[in-house]
Amino acid sequence: MTVNRPVYLNKLIECRHNGMIKIITGMRRSGKSFLLLNLFSDWLKNNGIDENHIIQIDLESLYNEELRLPLNLLKYVDNRTLDANMHYILIDEVQLLQRFEEVLNTLLKKPNVDVYVTGSNARFLSKDVITTFRGRGFEIRVHPFSFAEYMSAVNPEKPYDIRRLNDYMQFGGLPQTVFMQNEELKKQYLMQLFLNTYFTDIKERYSIRNDSDLEELINVIASSIGSLTNPLKIQNTFKSVKKSEISVNTIKSYLDYLQDAFLIEKAVRYDIKGRKYIETPVKYYFEDLGLRNARLNFRQNEQPHLMENLIYNELRKRGYSVDVGHVVKNTRNETGKSERNSLEIDFVCNKGYDRIYIQSAYALPTEEKTEQELKPLLAVNDNFQKIVITGGNQSTYRNDDGILILNVFDFLMDEKWF
Repeated sequence: MTVNRPVYLNKLIECRHNGMIKIITGMRRSGKSFLLLNLFSDWLKNNGIDENHIIQIDLESLYNEELRLPLNLLKYVDNRTLDANMHYILIDEVQLLQRFEEVLNTLLKKPNVDVYVTGSNARFLSKDVITTFRGRGFEIRVHPFSFAEYMSAVNPEKPYDIRRLNDYMQFGGLPQTVFMQNEELKKQYLMQLFLNTYFTDIKERYSIRNDSDLEELINVIASSIGSLTNPLKIQNTFKSVKKSEISVNTIKSYLDYLQDAFLIEKAVRYDIKGRKYIETPVKYYFEDLGLRNARLNFRQNEQPHLMENLIYNELRKRGYSVDVGHVVKNTRNETGKSERNSLEIDFVCNKGYDRIYIQSAYALPTEEKTEQELKPLLAVNDNFQKIVITGGNQSTYRNDDGILILNVFDFLMDEKWF
């Protein structure tokens, strides 16, 4: 079954002929190859591009082993681009090409080619795009299936299905997992994928020999998604629980490796009234919940934390930069003495001039819980939209303070709300 991915496809369409290398990045098995070699290739054919002008090169295939050599690939492209019309060069797994940086920069000089590539694994992570192709590369970041994409594949007729939402929060949105029917197979696949692919990539790229600390760090982050932390706090955990002498600098490096491999993302605290960033502590979220759960053997499935991670991922897929909000509210206690209360807003979301404040609340069973979630939002004195996203069957409505109480299904399935 084909899952259309219009957000990413439209980005590829919009950046055609921009004189840059279009580089599709993202975590392994997130659908980059299918996007390029199937969805984009089909769009080109359906919009009048002759098949002879669409040159697909799958470097992962042994049939194309000779094309992994620089001069062989350049000769192959030259022989296929003899006329002056535009040719579209689609290269999958470009990191398998020797001296791929020089080859791509050479192709850029040809006036009749438009170059698109995918890259992954230990030789082509996020920083490579920034450092190697500065000013010449246009990065398109692909994420695992969103919940809406997932539902279009498994149950398009019933998008508001709590059982499917729980399944998505359990096994994530990697395409291969979504199409598996057996839960045990999903678990086995995700656990093996994490260990044999993502973990191995990082070990190989950074020549990590003693990998037990890296494994434990991943488990610590997986156990504390949505919780404020920092390298020093993590180091103390290692000392007290794991009896490890790992240094703060090593922890910082490992966290950078995990982010650069697209496994986790960091949300920094932002002082809303002071309009400045607070560098520590921060929160970490997993790019795919299935991989997060696999690291913990599917044991820690606290729905409120998983929903918070889910909301974060959806916001990032929609193009928002996301921070953790910090706001101080001055109040008076029973004796009349002034007190400063530090309040947290789960997400401060920015896109251009637009800003949204969001609280994640899995349930609002009581007035006290509702007041607790609203309090930080009410402490922000500006006119940007304020939202509480809730789980369960809570209907969407706007309260007397103008705050939108938004059901998580409405949020995930319909972007009209913001």
